[in-house]
This record gives sequence, C-alpha cells and structure tokens, in this order.
Amino acid sequence: MNIANWLDEAANRWPERPALYRGATQIADYRALRKTVRELAGVLHDAYGVQPGDRVALFMYNCCEYLEWLYAIWWIGAVAVPINCKLHVVEAARIVEDAQARVLLTDNGHVFSAIELPVGCKEIAALRNLRTPLPARPVVTPKVCASDTLAWIFYTSGTTGRSKGAMLTHGNLSAMSLCYPVEIESVSGGDALLYAAPISHGAGLYNFIFIRSGAAHIVPESRAFDPSEIFSIASTLGRVSLFAAPTMVKRMSEEAIRSGYGGNGIRTIVYGGAPMYLADLRIALNAFGPRLVQIYGQGESPMTITALNREAVGNRSRPDWERVASSVGWAQSCVEVKVVDSGFEPVASGLPGEVVVRGATVMKGYWRNEVATRAALVDGWLRTGDVGYFDETGMLTLTDRSKDVIISGGSNIYPREVEEVLAAHPAVEEVAVIGEPDDEWGEIVVAIVVLRTGYEADAVALNRWFTKTMASFKKPKRYLFVAELPKNGYGKIPKTELRRLFVDTKDRGISPLVV
Repeated sequence: MNIANWLDEAANRWPERPALYRGATQIADYRALRKTVRELAGVLHDAYGVQPGDRVALFMYNCCEYLEWLYAIWWIGAVAVPINCKLHVVEAARIVEDAQARVLLTDNGHVFSAIELPVGCKEIAALRNLRTPLPARPVVTPKVCASDTLAWIFYTSGTTGRSKGAMLTHGNLSAMSLCYPVEIESVSGGDALLYAAPISHGAGLYNFIFIRSGAAHIVPESRAFDPSEIFSIASTLGRVSLFAAPTMVKRMSEEAIRSGYGGNGIRTIVYGGAPMYLADLRIALNAFGPRLVQIYGQGESPMTITALNREAVGNRSRPDWERVASSVGWAQSCVEVKVVDSGFEPVASGLPGEVVVRGATVMKGYWRNEVATRAALVDGWLRTGDVGYFDETGMLTLTDRSKDVIISGGSNIYPREVEEVLAAHPAVEEVAVIGEPDDEWGEIVVAIVVLRTGYEADAVALNRWFTKTMASFKKPKRYLFVAELPKNGYGKIPKTELRRLFVDTKDRGISPLVV
C-alpha cells in the first residue's frame, strides 16, 4: 500500500477542502495539491530519472512545498530522505552520500558545491518561485507498492556518533498514523496541523493522518518557530494541533502568560522527544489548560511506543498526578512494550531495565548497516537504549538513556531525576546533568545550569535545595553556570555536546564550582 494513496483518496472525496495554508492564507485545496504532486512526480521521473526505490533527499526549512515534494516522491514509489535543516552542509552531505540519493531538494538549488555531493546526485530548487520549468508528463496515479516497501529513511540525531538511517516502510507509516486517532484525538476536515517543529522529523510524521482525513496543513510564514505567530494563526483558523519539543512548549507557555493568550484556537499540543519537567508542565497547563498530550517514540518506531492522553496530563486533581505526569504513559495500541534486564528477560514492575518494543511501526532496519541492525533488532524487538520501569498498571516511566546513567560509588544515578529537582528551583531556567570520570567515585554528578534573568543562585544554594527532597549522594559535585545550553535541531540537549562544553571550559582554565 502506497501511503500516497491517502492523498489521492482525499482529493477524490474532498477536492475543495483547504489543504495547504501559508500562515493564515490558503494556497491550495486538495484538488490543487494533488495536481501539483502529480506534476512534480512527473518532473522527478522524466527530467531526473528517479525510479521506484531511488532516494530523494530534502534539506529545507519548513515550507508548503516540502509536503508537495514528499508526496511527489512517494507518488512514483521513490524513497524520501528528509534531513534536519539545521545541520551543517558537511553533515547533510554525509547523509546524502550514505543514502545514495539521486536527487537533493534545497530551497534555491545552490546550497552545495558539486564536490560535496556524491557522483550522479543532482541538487534542484524546491521553492515554487525558483523551480526551473521542465518538460514532463504528470503521473496520474500513485505507484503500486507493497506494505514493506521502503518509504522514508529517518536519520537519527547522531548524538552518540554518526547518524544511522532508520528504514520506515509504507506499512510502518500507515500503522503509526492509524494510532493517532486512538491515542491522541480523532481528526476531521475541520482540523488543521501546524508545522512548528521540523517537517523532517516528528512534526512531519503526523502529516499522514491529517491527509487521510482531509484536514488542513499550515506552515507559518516565518518558516520558523515563533510562539506569537502560532497564537495568531490558531486564533484565526481554529482547531489547530501541533507537535512540539518540551523546550518549545516552555517558550510557548512563557509567551502565552506574558501576552495573556489563553490557548484560543489551539486544539492539542503533542509533546515528546525529550523530558518534560514537572515544573514546566505545570506552567504549560496554567497557560493552555488541558490541551497537552505526551507521546514517547523513536525514529526507529516513530511517534509510537507509549502515550499519555490529555486527561492524564491535565487532571491535576488526581492524588497521583505527579507520578503519572512524570511518566510517558501506557503502550500504544499498535505495539507491545517490555522492560528487560541484560539477559533480555522481563523484569518485575518497579525495577528498571531497558525498554524494548515490537509491532507494526518498528523499522525494517538501518540503511546499509547490518551490524547496527542486528544490535538494535532482537527477534523482532527494538532495543531502544532507554532505561525505564513499569508500575503495576503498565504505566512506563523513563529514567534515562542507558548510556547516560551515572555510576558513582557503585550506585546508579539517573540524570533525569537530578534534573527534575533542580529544574523546580525558582532561579533555574534550564539544567542538564552529565557524569564526569572521577578516580575515587568512578563518576561524579555535574550539573550545567542556565539561570533565569534577574535571579541569582550558586552551587551551595542549589545543593541546599536539592537535598531537601533527594538523597545527598545524588547531588551534583560540580556546577557549571552558562548563558545557554546547546540544542540540536529537534530541541534536544545532546549529552555529547554537554560533555564537550564541560571539557572545553576546563581546558580554558575556567574551573567549575566544586561543592
């Protein structure tokens, strides 16, 4: 089943429904969107020789054209390779080469030099006003594809090394999409999906169920993340949903409170991809009310491992709300989830282990990387690399990435629990925790902190706060105060960058505060 059939069927059923908006201005209905996709499919096939199975990379900021090209790629049975637009061109070229892409789509067609791209790969302009008119016959119907046909190569963020390409099939994408109305909310023609986060990743993966339902798609005019712009669009169009990383939700909450915006026009904010600290979640609920839903997934099982619905997130009257809101919820309907020990045996509830998942959304494997595939997929189960535990109701709480656990004096310390406590301090804007090698303890806890403007706090004050609610052996032994934390293109704080920042600071003779 070709996922592009969903666009074809939507255009047949609802040709005049709004399909694409640039800001609050409609630029295409479903009939027009399909027409454009058919024409672009013809260009890829006739002018550039793209065949079924060929890879087409996209290295672009969010735009309406992004969706048009994605569906043109699938329309002819080719494979989309969306690349994070915030990567350096050298990093992006490495992905293009690894994917062996035949075509690379960029805004203006002149981002890369010829020597930066693999032999035979053509860079072309994607934006409507820059496209070169080429003779081509529109491709009328989508290419027939089996459900296990490759559709999307999702390159991981590469926080622990070079990115790997998770191979997602048409079947993976359809199974993921059909989970949305079960776990998040139903979608109809009156709804709209706003792309506030990169289409190349989680935000873009939600496009399918909105296409299938004949709903609208909105790209902000700025092509960037601007809370006030989002609020204006939502207030104008209504019933707008969006996916956002926790750092984006935090910025939206602060702007909403500052401006007095109460969530008018926003239907749902789905957050995921990084920890949402309770202090930030409380602020978001104060700003937007019960409009938030949490999902936990990975590129290897996109958007679909567990979910925490709006009732669970928003009902602060329940006595166990803090415990529930600190979790990532229950297994989604399309997958099985287990927590296992080092021998791959399930552990009892309450005991931590590695989270593994199996189901129709789990990737086919890693592109051209059999070694990594064998390490990640065990008898159909995906090893997530995340550490967590189930409670007696099957609710999953994550403690950390397995590689980020700090072992100090023989005890495991999970950075997430340390960050939660420090993030609740009134003076702390952001915090991230890493381990530093230590001759005596093996590792010690290091906290890298951004203070709120106008607030003051030192290491002694923060540790005094910390030990009010958590065991002393878990408190940071070193603090580094910085102006901002490094973030990758998905809003995550990569621990490799934090470690590099910490080492660079020491190398420059700036001593972190020792407690």
